Amino acid sequence: MSEGIHTGFDEQQYPHINRGLDGIVAFSTTKSFIDGQKGELIYSGYLIDTLAENATFEEVCFLLWNDRLPNAKELESLKTLLIENRELPQPILDYINATDKDAEPMAVLRTAVSMLADFDDTKGKYDPTLFEGQAIAITAKIPTIIAAFDRVRHGKDIVAPLKEGSTAYNFLYMLNGEKPGEQAEKTMDLCLILHAEHGMNASTFTARTIGATQSDMYSAITGAIGALKGPLHGGANTAVMNTLLELKEQGDDADAVAFTKKKLESKEKIMGFGHRVYKTFDPRARLLQTMAKDLSEETGHQELYKWSMDMLNTMKNEKNIDPNVDFFSATVYYSIGIQPDLYTTIFTMSRVSGWTGHYIEQAANNRLIRPRALYVGEKHLDWVPVEDR
Repeated sequence: MSEGIHTGFDEQQYPHINRGLDGIVAFSTTKSFIDGQKGELIYSGYLIDTLAENATFEEVCFLLWNDRLPNAKELESLKTLLIENRELPQPILDYINATDKDAEPMAVLRTAVSMLADFDDTKGKYDPTLFEGQAIAITAKIPTIIAAFDRVRHGKDIVAPLKEGSTAYNFLYMLNGEKPGEQAEKTMDLCLILHAEHGMNASTFTARTIGATQSDMYSAITGAIGALKGPLHGGANTAVMNTLLELKEQGDDADAVAFTKKKLESKEKIMGFGHRVYKTFDPRARLLQTMAKDLSEETGHQELYKWSMDMLNTMKNEKNIDPNVDFFSATVYYSIGIQPDLYTTIFTMSRVSGWTGHYIEQAANNRLIRPRALYVGEKHLDWVPVEDR
């Protein structure tokens, strides 16, 4: 029996509670499959390793929206539509320019995405024939929002999106004001692929729950962003980088092993380790580990990778816990010059492909999501007049 449940409740009606919905299967899906024991992740039939080696983010978007890879004509059409949808309406640019420069980037992104519905030609209409077009519009505009706010808060002019190039290429261009090199584009594209979809996590569940009410896609994605904003979900990679920066303050000869053990002894949570699904090394973390090593050497941040490995080995030895995707993504983003408080927005830029895919899937076989709660409070209390309380 779950702690705190009053005796006398109907056990036939409420046999047990699964805290955090552990083990509860709420949906069937074709979007992704996770084997937590093997450390295996599949998007719509394709192993993440296969996609990481061969695909582009644009191909992954099409895959998650259509359950198949695009042919050459379809891929070219999608790229064109994404490019055509990059620009932001002027009122949203005005909001980005006017908002508090110290605001959290995720908070600004959440608000701006919500505003996008007002300027969509479809007005966010709940119509399956419009869903992919809405998904394209949202996916195309999120990178522009992120880059625009980052430049404004640093006193720089907003860089208009290009009429060419991949999502990764254009984002880095808008963020930095110069066209990125081939390796930087490839790195960003791979990060977008690795974060695109990951089963029934908190933000995806939120998107499907909102979609199940037949609310518009913009509402569903705004809600998903709100869920991802939390430090126990998307905010973990920022926390990982902040931990590494703590070490950096101690100098290049900082002792990451002693640092980690001290945190464990004081019962501090070390972000970037453990996963509710994986019981072994997160496959995305393996791919990012290689990238983090190479990038840290190229950019002169070797100490970050060394500290990361020291922390990884210490956590494995002390707690038998493996890293998750957030752990090495922090070093990767930092090495290519992205500030820590933007990490979760970049996660959003990628995961919107999965969220919109789930929204489309939910609509195809919809049922309002309405779980039950076990009431554990008092019943049938006598009324006491206010002067006697």
